[in-house]
Amino acid sequence: MKSFAPDHLKQIKDRVCAHFEKIYPKKDCSVLTQKALEIFKQDISCSDDVSDDTLKWSQKDIILITYGNTLIDKDAPPLKTLHHFLNVYLKELISIVHILPFFPYSSDEGFAVMDYYRVNPSLGDWEDIQAIAEDFRLMSDLVINHTSSRSTWFENFKKGRHPGRDYYVTVDPLSDLSQVIRPRTSPLLREVKTPEGSRHVWCTFSHDQVDLNFKNPDVLIEFLHIVKFYLEKGVQVFRLDAVAFLWKELCTTCLHLDQTHEIIKLLRTLVETVNPQTLLITETNVPSEENISYLGKGDEAHIIYNFPLPPLLLNTMITGDSQALVQWMTSVPHLLPGTSCLNFIASHDGIGLRPVEGFLSQAETDRLVGCMKSFGAKISTRALNEQQSNPYEINISLWDAFKGTIESQPDQWQLERFVCAHAVMLCLQGIPAFYIHSLLGTPNDYERMENLQNNRAINRHIWEAQKLYRNLEEKDSHHYKVFAALRWLIDLRKQQSAFHPQSGQSIIPVDSRMVVIYRTAQSLPEKTEEAILCVYNITQKPVSCEVGAFSPTGFSGGLDLMSKKKIKIDDKLELLPYSFLWIKGRNLTVN
Repeated sequence: MKSFAPDHLKQIKDRVCAHFEKIYPKKDCSVLTQKALEIFKQDISCSDDVSDDTLKWSQKDIILITYGNTLIDKDAPPLKTLHHFLNVYLKELISIVHILPFFPYSSDEGFAVMDYYRVNPSLGDWEDIQAIAEDFRLMSDLVINHTSSRSTWFENFKKGRHPGRDYYVTVDPLSDLSQVIRPRTSPLLREVKTPEGSRHVWCTFSHDQVDLNFKNPDVLIEFLHIVKFYLEKGVQVFRLDAVAFLWKELCTTCLHLDQTHEIIKLLRTLVETVNPQTLLITETNVPSEENISYLGKGDEAHIIYNFPLPPLLLNTMITGDSQALVQWMTSVPHLLPGTSCLNFIASHDGIGLRPVEGFLSQAETDRLVGCMKSFGAKISTRALNEQQSNPYEINISLWDAFKGTIESQPDQWQLERFVCAHAVMLCLQGIPAFYIHSLLGTPNDYERMENLQNNRAINRHIWEAQKLYRNLEEKDSHHYKVFAALRWLIDLRKQQSAFHPQSGQSIIPVDSRMVVIYRTAQSLPEKTEEAILCVYNITQKPVSCEVGAFSPTGFSGGLDLMSKKKIKIDDKLELLPYSFLWIKGRNLTVN
């Protein structure tokens, strides 16, 4: 075991014990603290130095989101095929690879985990995972809210055995569950036969995904062992799946409860004692203010998903009206030290609609949903109560989502609209993440959706690797055009210190046909003068503008990184449909 400065070890113990006391005030928290520290004792950092927050991430960090089997090749396991693709096509482009659940599972394409300690043999093995972790920072899901009904724990629950007998939430079916918020329309409770008689287990998502009982501290200790195991296998970034639902209390919403937040804080304390560069990302697809709460006071999640961005940016691009997007962007509070946000437009899930609450009216949301349905989308719903449900998620590939506008329907601007949307994402404060099918311009996969009877499968295509490679080399292919355009933008972004996740950001309301964002690097430790004014036409018609009309004080123009032309403050410009400028200059107000 490593040697510690006594004060340093005491500080760690005190912090861990304080977390446990808030989670389990009636338990012996000194015992729980000892158990937790025993798990991590061989790897706890001897240093009590706090790393510079700006070193946790930089403008060079780009996340790729992918399933382990998105690419298949008859001559190699999928994880090896993925690794080959990453090294050939993305080696110098991305830094973090999020491989969606790669464990044995029974449903929900990985999110009903049967065994947390094994790699799904149909994908490969731990050696394949660790090989990817050697070349990229590895991001893994910690599916913490529930397990598969076919997991060993749940099988033990049904048989009254340990471990598992008291690992799951059980509820009297006559209990008042009317306040519970959940994203599904299936019945919340599932009846199960046990040696103690019939019991009803809690299933937030499906009857194959049974919610764990974190009121039992043994469950939390089990997950600390899992976290330690993943760290040993090379995981550096943890995505806490569905974590908002973690703690249950009857007669509440069972969403965002205090104990849930404290468990995340405990996890952060422990992983940072092992490696200060380890990151926690909370996956909470909820309205903006609720989502932001998971940053705590800079002591909870390191990163939150910017869930309002996908639906609001999509709405902006298909309506040609940026008002709702600008309203949201200007409402987001300044990021706390040690925190950031993950900016994305698409993921393995659909485009969530709860985050638009307060920014789009019901009529505007209905209009967005109607337009997406005309482009081939399926709509998933959630239960409001036993009688009512509401649209919860748009299921569509991002490429097809941008094929037209509300007015024109499909038009000739699909590629330009698609690239412009990603250019907005890339300039925003935070860390950009690309779902692999967006990077590749993959269209809707109706066949897979029908085969799996799952709306989300429409955007979970499985590529035959050689076919994909041919498409990426064929210059007339839209896959080639999308990939080339996004690669170029990503590479350009990575070279600009003003795009550092901690750099300053101002949203400039100008014209509903435009989005204008100003990024400055003066908030970085080196306080450079670099500044970039990002200007977007989000319509299918030209827009005339004068740079001086929206340039911030202290900015006098510069070089447009797109066209390589000098832009002066008094220049009058005409932006073509879905065109944009990244004007790199200096912020002369830097002290």
